[in-house]
This record gives sequence, structure tokens and C-alpha cells, in this order.
Amino acid sequence: MNILILNGSPTGDGSITLQTMHYIREFFPEHSYENLNVGQWIKAIEKDFSSAKEMLEKAELILFCYPVYTFLVPSQLHRFIELIKEQGIDLGGKYASQLSTSKHFYDTTAHEFIRENCADLGLKYVRGLSADMEDLLKKKGQKEALDWFRHVLWAAGNDQAETSRMPARDGAQLSGATVPEDAKRQDGQGSIALVTDIHDDPELAAMVERFVRVSPYPCKVIDLRRFPFAGGCLGCFHCASDGTCVYKDGFDSYLRENIQDASATVYAFTIKDHSMGSRFKMYDDRQFCNGHRTVTMGKPVGYIINGYLSAEPNLQMLIKARAQVGGNYLTRIACNEAEIDREIDALAAELRYAVENDYQQPADFYGVGGMKIFRDLIYTMQGLMREDHRFYKKHGFYDFPQKRAGMIAGMYLVGSMMNNRKLAKKIGANMTKGMLMPYQSVIGKAKRKK
Repeated sequence: MNILILNGSPTGDGSITLQTMHYIREFFPEHSYENLNVGQWIKAIEKDFSSAKEMLEKAELILFCYPVYTFLVPSQLHRFIELIKEQGIDLGGKYASQLSTSKHFYDTTAHEFIRENCADLGLKYVRGLSADMEDLLKKKGQKEALDWFRHVLWAAGNDQAETSRMPARDGAQLSGATVPEDAKRQDGQGSIALVTDIHDDPELAAMVERFVRVSPYPCKVIDLRRFPFAGGCLGCFHCASDGTCVYKDGFDSYLRENIQDASATVYAFTIKDHSMGSRFKMYDDRQFCNGHRTVTMGKPVGYIINGYLSAEPNLQMLIKARAQVGGNYLTRIACNEAEIDREIDALAAELRYAVENDYQQPADFYGVGGMKIFRDLIYTMQGLMREDHRFYKKHGFYDFPQKRAGMIAGMYLVGSMMNNRKLAKKIGANMTKGMLMPYQSVIGKAKRKK
């Protein structure tokens, strides 16, 4: 593919974000790459857009590469997107994704900004990678970067771009699902738990039935209307010590034996009262028998939704945050605002890819921020939440910053040097080079492995 990297960093080639793309290129040399430093050269591009236009039109895959600045992309990249629209360049049918680095402070709003603009430009969008600034220096981060790019290539090669949804308008029609006469052969090694609240809802029932027919794995449908809940969570903390619920309706055992043991989970519901409905909320609350333990982390999830999801931004955020905090890859949200048969089939394909390739994405602000809150909570309440405490210790969730004594001492040293005007003047010119040295070392090792 012809790949265009739109480098939004004002530092140009000195961008830390760009180093991840340099690393990725070493493992995928069969593609052609062009880099356009829009952040550094935005003034020149404003005066003459012809070279940028030529590169955009030539590209088959466009990658927005940038550091997160104050909730969004740098202003220079923002301006470049404006210029694309002002020039009226037709990018319809091309693929796009994004790569950002940050400390995960509202990287979500930055990524959503890019996604929305990709929709405006007619680009076929594939979900991007939000990386920590130091991820490339770690084996885990290197793997996540390669996995993300491999997934982008797979999605582009199999027409698996995300569906662009516009806000619901008066009179907008929802599409209805059709059910294939013959079930698809389920040859995959896995299982799917489909949790739903159908309740006399023929539209949702048809959507669920289609997914069951096209699912790559045997699918167990869990209709919450059929489970004899004794009531909602009481917040009594009876389950805190050993995970056993005070209710005797057997939900805690049913949850672990029929839902959490599946390879993946799909939630299907009709939007009601700006949420999934009270029955689903009871189901969610009763899962507190697991405390704050992310017992299904690593397992992908998906959603089948009947209703105008585009008009429910808070529900959209809830769905994303729930997956992030749980450590689950949110594969796809199939909603009948778009052509629902294609949406459901794409969800099935994405679930299979995620299960068979053990595909995960690193958490962004929702997951990182949420888990830090839980981390601090469980550590201080470990005497009560003993099961949570054991789980967090086992999985290394207690990653307190004060443990990084070497980093703290190093920053004191650098700070002291920068407070000296003479030293600061000497260091300033070489600061970028010094920051890039460890990243260049990682890229050098990648080259030697080839």
C-alpha cells in the first residue's frame, strides 16, 4: 500500500510519536511510506498546498500521527485538516487510522476528533493506537504497536472499516435484520456468551438471531428476563471477603459458569431511557460479586444495539469505558442506524479475528484513569476487600509512581541542571537528541533482527 504519515508534531522529525512509525516500518518494508511534517511546516503548506494535495491523492492509507495537546491534536494538525476541507480534496474510499502518544489524559477526545473528521472527509476509518510516550521502550509497547498496524492492514484488506454514523434526524429509519435460512458452519475453537434483554422486542430478536446464525463460534444466549433475580445489589459487602453473594438465587455461580467462561461476550439491547434498561442495570450491579476484579480481562466484547445510538453520547462513552476498565477489546458496536445485516456480520468477523489472534489494545484514558482510581481504592481498603487485594497483587496492578525512585531522582538531577542558566543553555540545544536516543536504540535493534 501507499501509506502517508501526517506528522502533526511541531518538532517534525524530532517527534517521539514518529519514532513508533519508524519502528513499525522496519517490520513492514513491503509497503511504501511518505512522511509529511504538517505540524512543522503548516505555514508553508498554507501558502502552497499543491505538494500536500498530491501526496494525499496518491495515498491509499492515511495515518494521523501526533502527540495529544490539551484534549485534542496540536493546532497545526487541526489547521491542516481545515485546509483539506477548504481545498475540497476527494479522499472518499481511502483508509485512515491514527497513532498518538501521551500520558493518556483525554487522548479519547483527541481520537474522537480525528475519527469525526475522517467521517467528514469520506475516509474509511480503522481504530487507532493510543500509546504512552514510553511504550516503544518496552517489549509490551513494541508488540502493541506491531499488533495495531497489522490489524489496520487486515481491516483495510477485508473492508472492515468502522461505520460512520451521523446524528439521528427526525424521520430517520432504522434497518431491520434478516435471518439466514441456513446456519453458518461454526468451525472456530471458542464460544460466545450473548447477554440480552429481548422482552417482546421483535427487532432486537431478529438481530440476535442473525448473529447466532453467523457467529464463528457456538453462541449461548443469556436472556436476562429468564433469570430469577431475587433483587438488585444491596451494597452490603457480603461478597467482599470470598465473592459469595448474600442472595441465594445463584447468580454469582451462574455468572461464572455460563458467561465469564466464554471466549468472548456480546451484549444486545434496545436503547431505553438513555441506557440499556433497568434489567441490564440490575445485571451489571449484581456483578459486584466479583468486586473490582477484572475477571474477564483479555476477552473481547461486542455490542448489538437497536436504536439511535448516535443521539446518545453518554451511552457511547459508558460502553467504551466499561470495556476499557474491564481490560476487554471492544471489537465493534453493531447498530441498526446503519445496514444492520452488514454490521452484525462485521461484528462476527472482528470477534473471530480478536479471539484467534489474541488481539488486545492498550488502554486509553478511560481504562488507565479508571484502574488507577480502583488501584488506590483497593490498596487502602485491602483489609475489607481481600479478594480484590489478592487479585490486584497477583496481576501487578499496584504500580504506584513512588516506586520509580530512579526516575524521580533523575528528574531532580535534570531539574537542578536546568535551573543553572549556563548549563540550561548548553543542554537545551541537545535536549531533543538526548530524548530520542533510547528510541533510536530500539529501532536499531529492530533493524538488526531483520
